[in-house]
Amino acid sequence: MTDFRREASEILAELEAMRAVDAPTHGGRVLSYVYDSGLDELDELAADAARLVQPVNGLDPTTFTSVAAMEAGVVGFARRVLGGAGDDDIVGSVTSGGTESCLLAVKSARDLWRSVRAGSPRVPRIVAPVTVHAAFHKAAEYFGLELDLVPVDPVTGVVSAAAIEERLGDDVALVVVSAPSYPFAALDPVADVAAITGPRGIALHVDACIGGFALAFWPDELPAWNLSVPGVTSLSADLHKYGYAPKGVSVLLTRGRDRQRFQYFATTAWPGYPVVNPTLTGSKPAGPLAAAWAIVEALGEDGFTELTARAARATAALREVVEGIAGLRVVGAPTGPLFAVATDESAPAELRVDPHHWADAARAAGWHLQLQPGLTQADGTRLPHTTHLTVTPVTEDVVGELSEALVAAADAVRGEPAVDGQALVAGLAEALPGGADALAAASVDLDSESAAGLLRAFGLLGGAPAAGATAAGADGALPDRLAPVLALVGALPPQLTERLLVELLARVVEPPSASELG
Repeated sequence: MTDFRREASEILAELEAMRAVDAPTHGGRVLSYVYDSGLDELDELAADAARLVQPVNGLDPTTFTSVAAMEAGVVGFARRVLGGAGDDDIVGSVTSGGTESCLLAVKSARDLWRSVRAGSPRVPRIVAPVTVHAAFHKAAEYFGLELDLVPVDPVTGVVSAAAIEERLGDDVALVVVSAPSYPFAALDPVADVAAITGPRGIALHVDACIGGFALAFWPDELPAWNLSVPGVTSLSADLHKYGYAPKGVSVLLTRGRDRQRFQYFATTAWPGYPVVNPTLTGSKPAGPLAAAWAIVEALGEDGFTELTARAARATAALREVVEGIAGLRVVGAPTGPLFAVATDESAPAELRVDPHHWADAARAAGWHLQLQPGLTQADGTRLPHTTHLTVTPVTEDVVGELSEALVAAADAVRGEPAVDGQALVAGLAEALPGGADALAAASVDLDSESAAGLLRAFGLLGGAPAAGATAAGADGALPDRLAPVLALVGALPPQLTERLLVELLARVVEPPSASELG
């Protein structure tokens, strides 16, 4: 018998201790990232299903036929509820998450575009609203397309079909719209855009990753947004969001088998087994798929309808609370179980509430809201900095307590001006060796140590922060107040911000140095 280095009980106890300092994944106190059904038995079912297929490799559904059966079941359910009922020409794949679904939608569109323009030296474009998910930025970078971002209405966050039409040409491989968008929960005009792209033969993808499995059962009547719209050629929706499955499982549906086959990678040009991959990965776990399949089988459409109704009621209640807080406003007319909150600029200055200060105050009381930076669009209009709330069924259980916390948080910071990011950057620059010139010279060419030095000066890694920075712990944890961090994100040059964020996230997961280990 193998002698293990550590006892299982000791290892699990250490893991429990690590988990204890995480943000809580259940109970409704984190209003982003996690999607809590509020049903313990659903979590247990998902865990049991995943455990049953733990050793299975999803790479080959002809060897592990359970994978094929579960995937067919999940795709069939998704097709039925996302507008493709009765249409056998709509096919699909289960992926590892929304980003992979979006990447594959872009790859398919690019390869189809290339197939009818063999030899063209042009770089194909993706046309999408500026609110489109960052996954499409990644897809454009990975697959060599140009991302052409269209400004949205700064009040509603919605893109107009006419603005998209102005960008169309023969070099457009894909148009993307959101149902709804993540930043503002804006439901883009899917049918209007499809009426433009369809006759031109341009592929149209609906990114419903965050809200698809909620909008499918939403109690209010909605404009047409899914595969029931002619001209929509693909749609993505995440089962690990409002499908209540554990991370990571999503579905990508495509209209037309021939179109969907461009998603695949296949090769026999090596001496091993023939490789045929419908997704970006080769070997992959079957656990998330099994969990999603089990949840779909357990809930059925009636169960999803009931859970969605709970989330819808909680969303309506919270929006009413926010609209009643002097100095805050809900952005636009959000669709589904999420919304964004901005400062009500029509209120007198002494009554205004900065959404980032508000989120920090709520976080101090144990509620985790998500801070979002502002953005200047290509047309010069400014999208406001906001705080994002994702609402789940379990939120209904705590909506009263949460509402009180949101009101109290606003009262605590009302009249406090937003952090001046430019002033903060100027103060930090003065404290750096070389001053403002050193900061101005910083770019994506920073090496790791230089980037880490800037992070330490900004108070985002261990060490003494520069003047004006918010102090982080010696362990490099993020500061208690995130408003100054988001102000820095908005004020620094984007390439520098991105380089520093890469360094920060890379450092977080590095093992301890030899000196730290003693």
